[in-house]
Amino acid sequence: MRRHKVVRRSYDKEQDTFRHYFLMLPCLILALVINEKFTFKEVMWTFSLYLEAVAILPQLVLLQRTRNIDNLTGQYVFLLGAYRAFYILNWIYRYFTEVHFVHWITWISGLVQTLLYADFFYYYFQSWKKNVKLQLPA
Repeated sequence: MRRHKVVRRSYDKEQDTFRHYFLMLPCLILALVINEKFTFKEVMWTFSLYLEAVAILPQLVLLQRTRNIDNLTGQYVFLLGAYRAFYILNWIYRYFTEVHFVHWITWISGLVQTLLYADFFYYYFQSWKKNVKLQLPA
């Protein structure tokens, strides 16, 4: 984004101050401590699940800071959250229809990710219902 001619004009470095290292390090430590099997492949897969669960936080914080949410951005973030919510419905279905379908790490990280979207969903539906521009509280 910072290198693309057109997109970089809209980049605001002063608002984009989220320290993503504060997400990566705890996720890595958690993956080293809580995993299904302590192998390199398994720890990296678990790390990716934990990181995916919180990866939307920088975007949500930036949207809240700028309070400037255009239609395309709002719909994109909404659909990202809806995608995860449909995953949860899939897991519920598979739990009741498949024998031994239990993946606690995947389920909990997916639930955390969906809960992070919950506040955004609330304001998205409120703006949609009232037919006004989406704004998050500061």
